[in-house]
Amino acid sequence: MARLKDKYQSEIRPKLKEDLGLSSIMQVPEITKITLNMGVGDAKTNSKLLDAAVEQLALISGQRPIITKAKNSVAGFKLREEMPIGCKVTLRGERMYEFLDRFLAIALPRIRDFRGIKSTAFDGQGNYAVGISEQIIFPEVDYDQVDVIRGLDVVFTIKGGSKEGSKALLDEFGFPFVKPATATAQQ
Repeated sequence: MARLKDKYQSEIRPKLKEDLGLSSIMQVPEITKITLNMGVGDAKTNSKLLDAAVEQLALISGQRPIITKAKNSVAGFKLREEMPIGCKVTLRGERMYEFLDRFLAIALPRIRDFRGIKSTAFDGQGNYAVGISEQIIFPEVDYDQVDVIRGLDVVFTIKGGSKEGSKALLDEFGFPFVKPATATAQQ
């Protein structure tokens, strides 16, 4: 069993039930899936860039991504309907917890000038999204094999409903949120 999954079931879940004042263990927020998305805008002119992005996302996630295609034609961007424009992968279960462990313990500390991630990136349903500017923070990606530095989006879909509950869950997992500035630090 993945280390973080075991920690969630044995420690985090009972603690959150008590802290949030929930009546049932089933009401406790839970990460249901993690979605990784890498857009490749230049894929419309050079399909080799998309192939490289697919391979890198497969290395990062541990499973083969699907190629996303344009839904609409946009003349200003020279984009036609059904053109490949990126790739994405959805992680669930054991792979999700293993990726989460690598993301928190290895990838985030490798970001240059890292001071934490924003605690304001929650949507209305309590899901959390973070943008990564360089895919090379993941140790699986060989720096010498990278042709273009690309960013990717990581979305944590959380079952549980509220921003407060989702933030409490991510705090328990050890997400390094930026601390709010104090009045003395601003002066």
